[in-house]
Amino acid sequence: MVCLKRKLLAHRLALCCALVLLFALTGISSKAYQLTPDVEDFSKKFTFVRIKYGDQEFGGGARSYRYQLGRWPPWSHDWPRGGQHFMKILSEVTKVDPNPEEVIIGFDDPRLFKYPFAYLCEVGFMYLNDKEIEGLREYCLRGGFIIVDDFRGERELYNLQAQLRRAFPDLELQELDLSHPVFNCFFTIKTLDMIPPYGTGAPVKFYGLIDKYGRLMMIVNYNNDISEYWEWSDDPMMPIEESNEAYKFGVNYAIYALTH
Repeated sequence: MVCLKRKLLAHRLALCCALVLLFALTGISSKAYQLTPDVEDFSKKFTFVRIKYGDQEFGGGARSYRYQLGRWPPWSHDWPRGGQHFMKILSEVTKVDPNPEEVIIGFDDPRLFKYPFAYLCEVGFMYLNDKEIEGLREYCLRGGFIIVDDFRGERELYNLQAQLRRAFPDLELQELDLSHPVFNCFFTIKTLDMIPPYGTGAPVKFYGLIDKYGRLMMIVNYNNDISEYWEWSDDPMMPIEESNEAYKFGVNYAIYALTH
């Protein structure tokens, strides 16, 4: 743990300088989300795949307050810094060789099957069409692993459950405890009482979607947003202890995805 803290602190200082300069020079236009880019084949490296949903103008399904304000689509929250920072930490604390850049792709794109690990957020505002539902089901049953993150409240949980029942009518989300292998496959997670980056008063819970063979296909971070910690881990205002814990969960998720 001490070694991890030292590494993260060093990376935080370096990233803080480099990333501030990078974003100051280039900026991130909202138009960057409006086209589906050609997906280069990064499947030979471990890749952080971000799932997009809705049409290219982001009119599909319900819309989060961020979209209503004209800022960015809900599935893009914490892009690109969250994934970039996480891949950097994964490369430093494991022997995994990650691709530093995210791939953004939908459940309805067959290229998704090249990548065993995917991230999905703001599911309280998600509605998937029939083709996306079919792709979600096939991706999970073929061995894909999905992190569901950045959502809170009963209404948003009900929306996720409704979408999953369309894809998996025979399965239900199950609440996970510390005995599950996903919390012990690399780091030993000692508590699930994680502090969310912004408090709502609701307890953080971890749910899983498990196939008939006992494999965890999806980990659901409910009332939580671990990618928020990843995104701002180079900011001195973000508590390093809480960022460390968020990275530990993420690393465990990645290792579980690669070994199960």
